[in-house]
Amino acid sequence: MTTHEQLVEEIEQEARETARWTGRDRFDPRVLRALRKVRREAFVPAATVSHAYANAPLPIGRGQTISQPFIVALMTELLDLHPEDHVLEVGTGSGYQAAVLAELADTVCSIEVIPELTARAAAVLAAEGYGRVALRTGDGALGWPERAPFDAIIVTAAAREVPPALLEQLGPGGRMVIPVGAQYGDQELRLVHKDAEGNVTSRSVLSVAFVPLTGGGGKE
Repeated sequence: MTTHEQLVEEIEQEARETARWTGRDRFDPRVLRALRKVRREAFVPAATVSHAYANAPLPIGRGQTISQPFIVALMTELLDLHPEDHVLEVGTGSGYQAAVLAELADTVCSIEVIPELTARAAAVLAAEGYGRVALRTGDGALGWPERAPFDAIIVTAAAREVPPALLEQLGPGGRMVIPVGAQYGDQELRLVHKDAEGNVTSRSVLSVAFVPLTGGGGKE
């Protein structure tokens, strides 16, 4: 069975192997420390606890998954988080990514469209010491306008295009990481920047495979 430390070593190796696409041959030590600290086994169903530290996605019910740890690490890395940052996550799922973000940023808001997953994630996050993560159930593609602007936005499900509401809620100098592409088709992980004047640029980072972003704002 893969251990916590072995998983981090695999993530570091995969970072080196994908650096020509991602531009990151090594990840920020703060990101790796967060991955070492957050107990992934707490966020997976009991039936898959023995696989908690495999570098692979795992089912969490309702057709959703907990992302591959390398992808969690990469998406977190690309956000270039600062301790004072205010972050929005779209797609709470198990709550694992939110916990990692909470180790690195000041405030984390997370939206999940499936009420059952929101309730489960809230319970696990509280039990693991991340009760300050703000959760809500709703259409993540519409963002959380009452809590905007955000320094960083991470989307953990694939949209056909970057939701306009999320671009609007990204603050000046903000970063967004989002998978974009057809449901179960070709998808790319995209890094979006908004400069101080509000101009938006983006680049494709890596080919990925995510469950679709659901809800009226997700265009699915």
